[in-house]
Amino acid sequence: MTTTTSTTVQIDAPAERVWQLVTDPDWWNRADNGVVEVTGRIEQGEKIKLVSELQPKRGFTLSVAEMQAPQRMTWTGGMPMRLCTGRRTFAIASEGDRSCTFTMAEDFTGPLAPLIVKSMPDFQSSFDGFAAALKKDSEA
Repeated sequence: MTTTTSTTVQIDAPAERVWQLVTDPDWWNRADNGVVEVTGRIEQGEKIKLVSELQPKRGFTLSVAEMQAPQRMTWTGGMPMRLCTGRRTFAIASEGDRSCTFTMAEDFTGPLAPLIVKSMPDFQSSFDGFAAALKKDSEA
C-alpha cells in the first residue's frame, strides 16, 4: 500500500456537523475546498463523480464503499483488474460534544500503483485546503 497524502485538523464543532457537510454534495460544490464538482449521492453503495481543481478537465468515478455515520467514510476507484486502486478515507473522531478531529487520507494499491502515484500531482495542498474549508464551514 502506498499512502500518497493525508491531512488532519482539529474542528471546534460536533462530529455530526462535520459529517453532515462531508456527505453533502451541495457543500462540496459550493465550498472553497479544492473540488470543482461532485455529482451523485454520497451514500453507501452509490457512485459519484468528482472533478478536482488539480485536474479540472478530468472527472473520477468513485464508489462510496463504506459509511459509518458520523465516524468514517471510504471512497474507492481505479483501474480494471485492480491494477491500481485508490482508497480515500474520511475519519471523524469525536472529542466530546463540541469538538472533533478530522482526517482525510488517500492510499493506492495494486501492481501499477507505484507508477501511477509517481505520475500524479501532489495532493497535499488540495487536502490541506479541503480540511481548512471543512473546519471553517463546520465552525460557522
